[in-house]
Amino acid sequence: MGMSAAHFQRTFSAWVGVSPKRYQQYLAIDHARHLLAERHSTLSTAHEVGLSGSGRLHDLFLTWEAMSPGDFARGGEGLTIFWGWFESPFGPAIVMGTARGICGMGFAAEMGEEEAMADLLHRWPKAEFVEDPEMLRPWVRQAFGARHEAQTPLYLIGAPFQIKVWEALLRIPTGHVTTYSDIATAIGHPAAVRAVGTAVGRNPISFLIPCHRALRRDGGLGGYHWGLPTKRSILAWEAARTNL
Repeated sequence: MGMSAAHFQRTFSAWVGVSPKRYQQYLAIDHARHLLAERHSTLSTAHEVGLSGSGRLHDLFLTWEAMSPGDFARGGEGLTIFWGWFESPFGPAIVMGTARGICGMGFAAEMGEEEAMADLLHRWPKAEFVEDPEMLRPWVRQAFGARHEAQTPLYLIGAPFQIKVWEALLRIPTGHVTTYSDIATAIGHPAAVRAVGTAVGRNPISFLIPCHRALRRDGGLGGYHWGLPTKRSILAWEAARTNL
């Protein structure tokens, strides 16, 4: 590029928004996802993406995906997941569940029904999906009822670290908010703020696992997978019900 390493670092980061190292990690993890989905071993995947071994690949996945390569590769294999569309206080909702409880919920008001459906389907690519809204309807009624968090059965499908973060989110009372760093501290990993943020973003059960209650340290809303207008609506809806 004809510039010093330091100048290249500054220029690249200014234009791309992330450092060259982080961008390279992003490319590697994306390539690794495809290889693992095609049933490559973790060792061969590590070598293919230029890492020294499966241990380095494991570290990369924990940093970016908050799960191990093996957890990612399983992709819901052996599960039967039922799904259906429902009306919610926040627009059309796609809900998925196993025989044990709801495992997925997303909102289509911002991204559209086709994209919302595809988003949840790709989280468990090896599961068997069966359309059966009637099987899920009693749980959906509970979900948007007066005491949804106490009544609705949930089936958490994820890596141990992710589930630990999601359980921490479940402990945030309705009408309250927290930060990613507070969650990291609560689960005993205060330095793992980035991994916590990734796990929060990967939460498959929107609303019931309240990732909408996680804010930036400065109090800003931050991002929300299903759209910031939906996040604002959920927080306002909860605040109004808390004050009744």
